[in-house]
Amino acid sequence: MPMTATTVLTARALLLDMDGTLVNSDAAVERVWRRWADRHGLDGDEVLKVVHGRQGYASMALLLPGRPMEQNLAENARMLAEETADTEGVVEVPGATGFLAALNGVPHALVTSADVPLSTARMKAAGLALPSVRITAESVGASKPDPEGFLKGAAELGVVPEDCVVFEDSGAGVAAGRAAGMRVVGVGPRAGLHRPDAVVRDLRQVRVEKTADGTVRLHLG
Repeated sequence: MPMTATTVLTARALLLDMDGTLVNSDAAVERVWRRWADRHGLDGDEVLKVVHGRQGYASMALLLPGRPMEQNLAENARMLAEETADTEGVVEVPGATGFLAALNGVPHALVTSADVPLSTARMKAAGLALPSVRITAESVGASKPDPEGFLKGAAELGVVPEDCVVFEDSGAGVAAGRAAGMRVVGVGPRAGLHRPDAVVRDLRQVRVEKTADGTVRLHLG
């Protein structure tokens, strides 16, 4: 829902997507997936409507139905390497540095569809520190919109799902957070299309307030 005034959410832990949420990697994502679309005779604009938030093999399964999953997994591995090498134009989402700094002492985790090399490369390119708890592609057996990644993040932090707030930008990510039983803050215009619990333009619209009882108040707007 678009916010007309400040919204306040209370949580014990935050689970953070990377691409589109902390890191603006849209230019790199578009370059890689448009090349992939060309190789397979698909419309690049239609492909880009599918790929955000999902692991590559899961996007391929939707875009090339009937193709053996072994082929999707093999091609996904090649594309991850291609994406890791291409960090041109990768920058932080406005406010990400300050937002992460404000989470010092607050339980939080990165929950991303990227693998370890890609998440490390993109966070470094954007000048952002990696959270100590990270749930990456290697950590899960199912891609967003499956809730596995967010549930694993909550378990790693020792916090029940209902006490977590997810920050996401994509439809698949918003759906995953909801399926995990968590509240979802959408970051950016793409997120607003998928009806998260609240939407911010970017992370400059988030203020983190730590409380004496160990909870955190998120002032959004």
